[in-house]
Amino acid sequence: MRTLLVTGGCGFIGSNFVRYILEEHRDCRVVNLDKLTYAGNPANLKDVEGHRRYMFVRGDIADSVLVEGLFRKDGFDSVVNFAAETHVDRSLLDPLPFIDTNVKGTQVLLGAARCCGARIFIQISTDEVYGSTETEKFTERSPLEPNSPYAASKAAADLLCRAYQNAYGIPVIITRSSNNYGPFQFPEKLIPLMIRNALAGKELPVYGEGAQVRDWLYVEDNCRAIDLVLQKGHPGEVYNIGGGCEKRNIEVVESICRILAEKLKKDPEKLLGLIKHIVDPRGPAHDFRYALDCSKIKEELGWEPLADFEEGLRRTVEWYLENQEWVEGVITGEYQEYYQRLYGTR
Repeated sequence: MRTLLVTGGCGFIGSNFVRYILEEHRDCRVVNLDKLTYAGNPANLKDVEGHRRYMFVRGDIADSVLVEGLFRKDGFDSVVNFAAETHVDRSLLDPLPFIDTNVKGTQVLLGAARCCGARIFIQISTDEVYGSTETEKFTERSPLEPNSPYAASKAAADLLCRAYQNAYGIPVIITRSSNNYGPFQFPEKLIPLMIRNALAGKELPVYGEGAQVRDWLYVEDNCRAIDLVLQKGHPGEVYNIGGGCEKRNIEVVESICRILAEKLKKDPEKLLGLIKHIVDPRGPAHDFRYALDCSKIKEELGWEPLADFEEGLRRTVEWYLENQEWVEGVITGEYQEYYQRLYGTR
Protein backbone atom coordinates (compact mmCIF):
# COMPACT_ATOMS: atom_id res chain seq x y z
CA MET A 1 0.00 0.00 0.00
CA ARG A 2 1.47 3.37 -0.99
CA THR A 3 1.63 6.19 1.55
CA LEU A 4 0.84 9.81 0.65
CA LEU A 5 1.89 12.79 2.76
CA VAL A 6 -0.62 15.64 2.53
CA THR A 7 0.47 18.83 4.28
CA GLY A 8 -2.19 21.35 5.29
CA GLY A 9 -4.82 18.65 5.00
CA CYS A 10 -7.11 20.31 7.55
CA GLY A 11 -7.49 23.42 5.41
CA PHE A 12 -10.09 24.11 2.75
CA ILE A 13 -8.62 22.49 -0.37
CA GLY A 14 -6.49 20.04 1.61
CA SER A 15 -9.41 18.52 3.51
CA ASN A 16 -11.41 18.12 0.32
CA PHE A 17 -8.40 16.43 -1.28
CA VAL A 18 -7.82 14.04 1.63
CA ARG A 19 -11.44 12.94 1.50
CA TYR A 20 -11.28 12.59 -2.29
CA ILE A 21 -8.16 10.40 -2.18
CA LEU A 22 -9.56 8.11 0.53
CA GLU A 23 -12.72 7.63 -1.52
CA GLU A 24 -11.06 7.16 -4.91
CA HIS A 25 -7.88 5.20 -4.06
CA ARG A 26 -8.29 2.17 -1.83
CA ASP A 27 -4.61 1.31 -2.19
CA CYS A 28 -3.51 4.62 -0.64
CA ARG A 29 -2.82 5.52 2.99
CA VAL A 30 -2.86 9.25 3.82
CA VAL A 31 -0.77 10.98 6.49
CA ASN A 32 -2.04 14.51 7.10
CA LEU A 33 0.49 16.96 8.60
CA ASP A 34 -1.14 20.22 9.69
CA LYS A 35 -0.07 22.98 12.08
CA LEU A 36 -3.72 23.81 12.84
CA THR A 37 -3.59 27.57 12.44
CA TYR A 38 -6.84 29.54 12.45
CA ALA A 39 -7.70 28.15 8.98
CA GLY A 40 -6.75 24.55 9.72
CA ASN A 41 -9.75 22.86 11.25
CA PRO A 42 -9.64 19.13 12.17
CA ALA A 43 -13.44 19.18 12.19
CA ASN A 44 -13.17 19.46 8.39
CA LEU A 45 -12.21 15.79 8.43
CA LYS A 46 -14.25 14.59 11.39
CA ASP A 47 -15.96 12.01 9.17
CA VAL A 48 -12.64 10.25 8.40
CA GLU A 49 -10.98 10.42 11.84
CA GLY A 50 -11.32 6.71 12.44
CA HIS A 51 -10.52 5.66 8.87
CA ARG A 52 -7.99 2.82 8.83
CA ARG A 53 -6.04 4.46 5.97
CA TYR A 54 -5.86 7.94 7.53
CA MET A 55 -3.52 9.36 10.15
CA PHE A 56 -3.32 12.93 11.45
CA VAL A 57 -0.11 14.51 12.75
CA ARG A 58 -0.16 17.96 14.27
CA GLY A 59 2.97 19.88 13.36
CA ASP A 60 4.70 22.61 11.38
CA ILE A 61 6.19 21.90 7.94
CA ALA A 62 9.01 24.30 8.91
CA ASP A 63 10.01 21.94 11.76
CA SER A 64 12.83 20.02 10.09
CA VAL A 65 13.25 17.48 12.91
CA LEU A 66 9.57 16.55 12.83
CA VAL A 67 9.35 16.46 9.03
CA GLU A 68 12.51 14.39 8.50
CA GLY A 69 11.37 12.00 11.24
CA LEU A 70 8.05 11.46 9.48
CA PHE A 71 9.77 10.84 6.15
CA ARG A 72 12.10 8.27 7.68
CA LYS A 73 9.30 6.56 9.60
CA ASP A 74 6.66 6.38 6.87
CA GLY A 75 8.72 6.30 3.65
CA PHE A 76 6.29 8.45 1.70
CA ASP A 77 5.65 7.44 -1.88
CA SER A 78 4.31 10.91 -2.72
CA VAL A 79 3.97 14.38 -1.19
CA VAL A 80 1.27 16.98 -1.87
CA ASN A 81 2.08 20.31 -0.21
CA PHE A 82 -1.06 22.35 0.47
CA ALA A 83 0.27 23.88 3.69
CA ALA A 84 0.40 27.66 3.31
CA GLU A 85 -0.64 31.00 4.67
CA THR A 86 -3.01 32.21 1.95
CA HIS A 87 -4.93 35.40 2.67
CA VAL A 88 -3.65 38.50 0.82
CA ASP A 89 -5.05 40.98 3.36
CA ARG A 90 -3.31 39.16 6.22
CA SER A 91 -0.03 39.15 4.29
CA LEU A 92 -0.20 42.93 3.97
CA LEU A 93 -0.58 43.28 7.73
CA ASP A 94 2.20 40.82 8.63
CA PRO A 95 4.26 39.14 5.88
CA LEU A 96 6.52 37.13 8.23
CA PRO A 97 4.25 34.08 8.76
CA PHE A 98 3.96 33.79 4.97
CA ILE A 99 7.75 33.61 4.62
CA ASP A 100 8.06 31.10 7.47
CA THR A 101 5.43 28.68 6.17
CA ASN A 102 5.34 29.21 2.43
CA VAL A 103 9.08 29.56 1.81
CA LYS A 104 10.95 27.97 4.71
CA GLY A 105 8.35 25.23 5.13
CA THR A 106 8.55 24.28 1.46
CA GLN A 107 12.35 24.17 1.67
CA VAL A 108 12.18 21.85 4.69
CA LEU A 109 9.83 19.48 2.84
CA LEU A 110 12.06 19.51 -0.24
CA GLY A 111 15.09 18.81 1.91
CA ALA A 112 13.38 15.84 3.55
CA ALA A 113 12.29 14.53 0.14
CA ARG A 114 15.86 14.84 -1.06
CA CYS A 115 17.26 12.90 1.90
CA CYS A 116 14.57 10.25 2.17
CA GLY A 117 13.16 10.01 -1.34
CA ALA A 118 9.68 10.26 -2.81
CA ARG A 119 8.28 9.19 -6.17
CA ILE A 120 6.72 12.60 -6.75
CA PHE A 121 6.43 15.95 -4.94
CA ILE A 122 3.42 18.12 -5.82
CA GLN A 123 3.68 21.80 -4.90
CA ILE A 124 0.27 23.47 -4.71
CA SER A 125 0.67 27.03 -5.94
CA THR A 126 -1.66 29.78 -7.17
CA ASP A 127 -2.46 31.90 -10.20
CA GLU A 128 -1.52 34.95 -8.11
CA VAL A 129 2.18 34.31 -8.73
CA TYR A 130 1.68 35.59 -12.29
CA GLY A 131 0.37 38.97 -11.14
CA SER A 132 -2.45 40.75 -12.94
CA THR A 133 -3.47 40.80 -16.60
CA GLU A 134 -5.87 43.04 -18.51
CA THR A 135 -6.63 40.93 -21.56
CA GLU A 136 -4.45 37.86 -22.10
CA LYS A 137 -4.34 34.55 -20.21
CA PHE A 138 -1.32 33.27 -18.34
CA THR A 139 0.41 30.13 -19.59
CA GLU A 140 2.82 28.02 -17.57
CA ARG A 141 5.66 29.92 -19.25
CA SER A 142 4.42 33.39 -18.27
CA PRO A 143 6.83 35.34 -16.01
CA LEU A 144 6.20 35.41 -12.28
CA GLU A 145 5.24 38.95 -11.23
CA PRO A 146 3.62 38.72 -7.77
CA ASN A 147 2.04 41.86 -6.31
CA SER A 148 1.50 40.96 -2.63
CA PRO A 149 3.65 39.37 0.09
CA TYR A 150 1.42 36.28 -0.12
CA ALA A 151 1.91 35.90 -3.86
CA ALA A 152 5.63 36.63 -3.56
CA SER A 153 6.04 33.91 -0.92
CA LYS A 154 4.28 31.39 -3.17
CA ALA A 155 6.42 32.43 -6.15
CA ALA A 156 9.53 31.98 -4.03
CA ALA A 157 8.39 28.48 -3.06
CA ASP A 158 7.80 27.64 -6.73
CA LEU A 159 11.32 28.77 -7.59
CA LEU A 160 12.75 26.67 -4.76
CA CYS A 161 10.92 23.67 -6.21
CA ARG A 162 12.42 24.39 -9.63
CA ALA A 163 15.88 24.72 -8.08
CA TYR A 164 15.60 21.43 -6.17
CA GLN A 165 14.38 19.70 -9.33
CA ASN A 166 17.34 20.96 -11.35
CA ALA A 167 20.05 20.81 -8.67
CA TYR A 168 19.12 17.59 -6.87
CA GLY A 169 16.80 15.73 -9.20
CA ILE A 170 13.78 15.95 -6.86
CA PRO A 171 10.74 14.93 -8.96
CA VAL A 172 8.66 18.08 -8.45
CA ILE A 173 5.46 19.14 -10.21
CA ILE A 174 3.80 22.50 -9.58
CA THR A 175 0.07 23.15 -9.95
CA ARG A 176 -1.29 26.70 -10.12
CA SER A 177 -5.03 26.95 -9.70
CA SER A 178 -7.51 29.79 -9.98
CA ASN A 179 -9.90 30.82 -7.17
CA ASN A 180 -11.33 27.72 -5.51
CA TYR A 181 -14.76 27.64 -3.86
CA GLY A 182 -16.89 24.99 -2.22
CA PRO A 183 -17.49 23.28 1.17
CA PHE A 184 -15.25 23.91 4.20
CA GLN A 185 -13.77 27.23 3.02
CA PHE A 186 -12.81 29.57 5.86
CA PRO A 187 -15.33 32.45 6.07
CA GLU A 188 -12.78 35.21 5.45
CA LYS A 189 -12.91 34.38 1.73
CA LEU A 190 -15.36 36.11 -0.61
CA ILE A 191 -18.06 33.49 -1.16
CA PRO A 192 -18.48 32.10 2.41
CA LEU A 193 -18.14 35.62 3.85
CA MET A 194 -20.97 36.91 1.69
CA ILE A 195 -23.17 33.92 2.51
CA ARG A 196 -22.64 34.35 6.25
CA ASN A 197 -23.18 38.12 6.22
CA ALA A 198 -26.30 37.86 4.09
CA LEU A 199 -27.81 35.26 6.44
CA ALA A 200 -27.14 37.59 9.36
CA GLY A 201 -28.55 40.64 7.55
CA LYS A 202 -25.15 42.34 7.64
CA GLU A 203 -23.55 44.50 4.97
CA LEU A 204 -21.89 42.74 2.05
CA PRO A 205 -18.58 44.63 1.64
CA VAL A 206 -17.32 44.85 -1.93
CA TYR A 207 -13.98 46.49 -2.71
CA GLY A 208 -14.43 49.46 -5.05
CA GLU A 209 -16.97 48.76 -7.77
CA GLY A 210 -16.36 45.02 -7.54
CA ALA A 211 -14.89 45.04 -11.04
CA GLN A 212 -12.01 42.70 -10.18
CA VAL A 213 -12.16 39.58 -12.32
CA ARG A 214 -11.44 36.07 -11.06
CA ASP A 215 -11.63 32.65 -12.67
CA TRP A 216 -13.66 30.36 -10.39
CA LEU A 217 -12.92 26.66 -9.90
CA TYR A 218 -15.07 24.27 -7.86
CA VAL A 219 -12.83 22.60 -5.28
CA GLU A 220 -13.70 19.03 -6.27
CA ASP A 221 -12.60 19.77 -9.85
CA ASN A 222 -9.26 20.96 -8.48
CA CYS A 223 -8.94 17.78 -6.40
CA ARG A 224 -9.52 15.67 -9.50
CA ALA A 225 -6.89 17.67 -11.40
CA ILE A 226 -4.28 17.35 -8.63
CA ASP A 227 -4.94 13.62 -8.40
CA LEU A 228 -4.46 13.32 -12.16
CA VAL A 229 -1.19 15.26 -11.96
CA LEU A 230 -0.11 13.00 -9.09
CA GLN A 231 -0.76 9.89 -11.18
CA LYS A 232 0.25 11.01 -14.69
CA GLY A 233 2.02 14.38 -14.49
CA HIS A 234 5.60 14.83 -15.66
CA PRO A 235 8.29 15.84 -13.13
CA GLY A 236 9.67 19.31 -13.73
CA GLU A 237 6.42 20.57 -15.25
CA VAL A 238 3.92 23.22 -14.19
CA TYR A 239 0.18 22.76 -14.76
CA ASN A 240 -2.38 25.58 -14.68
CA ILE A 241 -5.79 24.52 -13.32
CA GLY A 242 -8.70 26.87 -13.92
CA GLY A 243 -12.47 26.67 -14.05
CA GLY A 244 -12.74 28.59 -17.32
CA CYS A 245 -15.30 30.86 -15.67
CA GLU A 246 -14.33 34.50 -15.31
CA LYS A 247 -16.61 36.62 -13.15
CA ARG A 248 -16.40 40.11 -11.70
CA ASN A 249 -16.58 40.08 -7.91
CA ILE A 250 -19.82 42.05 -7.95
CA GLU A 251 -21.38 39.41 -10.22
CA VAL A 252 -20.45 36.68 -7.75
CA VAL A 253 -21.97 38.57 -4.83
CA GLU A 254 -25.17 39.27 -6.76
CA SER A 255 -25.45 35.58 -7.72
CA ILE A 256 -25.10 34.58 -4.07
CA CYS A 257 -27.89 36.99 -3.12
CA ARG A 258 -30.23 35.58 -5.75
CA ILE A 259 -29.58 31.95 -4.79
CA LEU A 260 -30.07 32.72 -1.10
CA ALA A 261 -33.28 34.63 -1.84
CA GLU A 262 -34.61 31.63 -3.74
CA LYS A 263 -33.61 29.16 -1.00
CA LEU A 264 -34.93 31.29 1.85
CA LYS A 265 -37.97 32.56 -0.06
CA LYS A 266 -36.92 36.18 0.40
CA ASP A 267 -37.07 39.25 -1.79
CA PRO A 268 -33.74 39.27 -3.70
CA GLU A 269 -33.76 43.08 -3.72
CA LYS A 270 -33.48 43.13 0.06
CA LEU A 271 -30.36 40.99 -0.02
CA LEU A 272 -28.92 42.95 -2.95
CA GLY A 273 -29.53 46.09 -0.91
CA LEU A 274 -26.99 44.85 1.66
CA ILE A 275 -24.14 45.33 -0.82
CA LYS A 276 -21.84 48.14 0.26
CA HIS A 277 -18.97 49.41 -1.87
CA ILE A 278 -15.95 50.19 0.30
CA VAL A 279 -12.46 51.58 -0.21
CA ASP A 280 -10.05 48.86 -1.25
CA PRO A 281 -7.40 48.57 1.51
CA ARG A 282 -5.12 46.56 -0.76
CA GLY A 283 -4.55 49.45 -3.15
CA PRO A 284 -2.12 48.39 -5.91
CA ALA A 285 -1.68 44.96 -4.27
CA HIS A 286 -5.22 44.07 -5.36
CA ASP A 287 -4.75 42.51 -8.78
CA PHE A 288 -7.44 43.41 -11.27
CA ARG A 289 -7.73 40.15 -13.20
CA TYR A 290 -6.42 36.60 -13.04
CA ALA A 291 -6.91 34.33 -16.04
CA LEU A 292 -5.28 31.00 -16.81
CA ASP A 293 -4.66 29.18 -20.07
CA CYS A 294 -5.31 25.55 -19.04
CA SER A 295 -4.80 23.92 -22.42
CA LYS A 296 -1.70 22.03 -21.19
CA ILE A 297 -3.43 19.92 -18.52
CA LYS A 298 -6.40 19.39 -20.83
CA GLU A 299 -4.32 18.23 -23.80
CA GLU A 300 -1.64 16.28 -21.93
CA LEU A 301 -3.68 14.71 -19.13
CA GLY A 302 -7.28 14.92 -20.39
CA TRP A 303 -8.67 16.98 -17.50
CA GLU A 304 -11.76 19.18 -17.78
CA PRO A 305 -13.74 20.95 -15.02
CA LEU A 306 -17.11 19.27 -14.51
CA ALA A 307 -19.00 21.84 -12.40
CA ASP A 308 -20.12 25.03 -14.13
CA PHE A 309 -20.15 28.09 -11.90
CA GLU A 310 -23.90 28.37 -11.33
CA GLU A 311 -24.16 24.69 -10.40
CA GLY A 312 -21.08 24.83 -8.16
CA LEU A 313 -22.17 28.06 -6.47
CA ARG A 314 -25.65 26.69 -5.79
CA ARG A 315 -24.10 23.54 -4.31
CA THR A 316 -21.82 25.69 -2.16
CA VAL A 317 -24.62 27.90 -0.85
CA GLU A 318 -26.65 24.82 0.02
CA TRP A 319 -23.71 23.34 1.94
CA TYR A 320 -23.26 26.49 4.03
CA LEU A 321 -26.99 26.65 4.73
CA GLU A 322 -26.90 23.06 5.95
CA ASN A 323 -23.71 23.52 8.00
CA GLN A 324 -24.16 26.81 9.85
CA GLU A 325 -23.03 25.16 13.08
CA TRP A 326 -19.65 24.45 11.44
CA VAL A 327 -19.41 28.07 10.27
CA GLU A 328 -20.09 29.50 13.71
CA GLY A 329 -17.68 27.06 15.31
CA VAL A 330 -14.95 28.27 12.98
CA ILE A 331 -15.74 31.93 13.57
CA THR A 332 -15.95 31.70 17.37
CA GLY A 333 -12.98 29.36 17.72
CA GLU A 334 -15.05 26.65 19.42
CA TYR A 335 -13.25 24.01 17.39
CA GLN A 336 -10.03 25.06 19.19
CA GLU A 337 -11.26 23.17 22.26
CA TYR A 338 -12.10 20.24 20.02
CA TYR A 339 -8.63 19.80 18.62
CA GLN A 340 -6.92 20.58 21.95
CA ARG A 341 -8.87 17.71 23.45
CA LEU A 342 -7.98 15.40 20.57
CA TYR A 343 -4.38 16.35 19.87
CA GLY A 344 -3.08 18.47 22.74
CA THR A 345 -0.56 21.24 22.07
CA ARG A 346 2.80 21.31 20.31
